[in-house]
Amino acid sequence: MSFERRICDQIPHLQRYARALCDNPGQAEDLVQDCLERALRKRHLWMPGRSVRPWLFRMLYRLYLNDRASARRRWESLAPDAGLERPQEARQEPFLACHEAIEAMRALPPEQRAALLLMVLESPGYAEAARILGIKVGTLRSRLSRARETLRQVLDGPVRGGGRPLLRRVK
Repeated sequence: MSFERRICDQIPHLQRYARALCDNPGQAEDLVQDCLERALRKRHLWMPGRSVRPWLFRMLYRLYLNDRASARRRWESLAPDAGLERPQEARQEPFLACHEAIEAMRALPPEQRAALLLMVLESPGYAEAARILGIKVGTLRSRLSRARETLRQVLDGPVRGGGRPLLRRVK
């Protein structure tokens, strides 16, 4: 299989992870585009015989971190709804539970959030995820544990409608 075909096969996965990281579809598209452009430009750095997936995800994550750092220097807002009117929220219980979970994830420290989203959305092994994020497996496990515990504490508050809290079902 050609290098370009391997990259094309990963685009949907890269887009999903980028959307989860950025909370803004436009920024996510730009992030994936930058990643693909860099991958094609730096194809000589990829080692044939190895999976292209961790290489691309690591590149995407590093670009995300660089964008965040440069945005802070430029005093840009990374809020997905900056300057837009907020739509009126629906009143259905499932929507509220999902909305609370998303808001709780957005409140996590960026390192914990990135690790949790990568594991939940793409399900790589611990070693592959650690390689993508550029950290040790123990650090990854620690970040995941802290992220999950924080989410449990936030979301296991008073239960609505007699149902079970969201994270107890998803363990």
